[in-house]
Amino acid sequence: MSRSTRPDPSADGANAGEDTSHDRPMWWAFARPYAAGFFLTLGGLTAILLGMALSNLSTVLIYIAIALFIALALDPLVRMLMRRGLSRAWSIVIVFGGLAIVLVGALWLLIPPVVRQVEQFVTDIPRFVNELINSDAVKWVEANFGDSLGDILKEVQSFFTNPANLTAIGGGLLQVGVTVATAISGAIIVLVLSLYFLASLPAMKNSLVRLTPARNRETVSQMTGEITDSVGGYLSGMVVLAMINAVFAFIVLTIVQQPFAALLAALAFGITLIPLVGSVLFWGTATVFTLIVDPTSGLIFAIVYLIYMQLEAYVLTPRVMSRTISVPGSLVVIGALVGGTLLGLLGALVAIPVTASLLLIVKQIIIPRQDAKK
Repeated sequence: MSRSTRPDPSADGANAGEDTSHDRPMWWAFARPYAAGFFLTLGGLTAILLGMALSNLSTVLIYIAIALFIALALDPLVRMLMRRGLSRAWSIVIVFGGLAIVLVGALWLLIPPVVRQVEQFVTDIPRFVNELINSDAVKWVEANFGDSLGDILKEVQSFFTNPANLTAIGGGLLQVGVTVATAISGAIIVLVLSLYFLASLPAMKNSLVRLTPARNRETVSQMTGEITDSVGGYLSGMVVLAMINAVFAFIVLTIVQQPFAALLAALAFGITLIPLVGSVLFWGTATVFTLIVDPTSGLIFAIVYLIYMQLEAYVLTPRVMSRTISVPGSLVVIGALVGGTLLGLLGALVAIPVTASLLLIVKQIIIPRQDAKK
């Protein structure tokens, strides 16, 4: 006699109790179009609101980023004082006190001559343009290619001789005052934030390490130390190189009797913070301004500063940047372009340490994991 093949009811019950939602086809949501549309619209609105919030908070985020990088740049000095036996609190006080003295001294020395030279430069623009119109080079161009160049230069001269146009460039006197007040308040906020970040930097590192699994904490701690050391060394090194650049440019421009030596030296400090291309940009800009004043002085400055650029590239930079992670030149250029496009000077400055940090993560985590795969 054959056995009965009736299905087991307990098995049916077990199967009935199973969650089979994962077996549903993907198009099941189209059976409820209103619900699907509601959730899709809600997700899109949420993304738009987050984007608007980030856009409105962009200034605050930039302040936080600048303060964090300032803290990382000052941390090597703090740890150096701690190795001499001082506590971290006193080391921070000494470093910030020294930074305040340097900033106040630099502003006290630079602001009066820079303001005078900016005023003098704006006043002398019509004279410079007039001399350029009457120069032999412009006359030769007009004789061979037409009179359009002279007309353009006359329009430039008439534009800069009208005070209303100069005020309009800055958006009006009220807007200029608001911009100056915003810059001062932003600088104060950045300094206060950098002080807090510098004081709590060890706790921040420890918290970051504790967020990772226990088996990876040793590696994460080592990488965090290397990244922060590299970033701090790079930023402090760039500031030192920019300061040397500005002092050297001021000395040379003063020797060649450039009337805007202090203004161009302040410009040198800001531009040469940009890696690789900063020195070249300043060399071209300062050479053009010096050639306008005196061709011989401009030629002398161009040659002397070109020699300094070689000295900086092969002697000063390797010594100052010896503690940082080396980055291939192509990645330096790409990182500077991307960072400068996104965040301006700040982005160009921090692009190199960020790129170096990513390279370190790739070398110590991703590549070993790929090598371990068989």
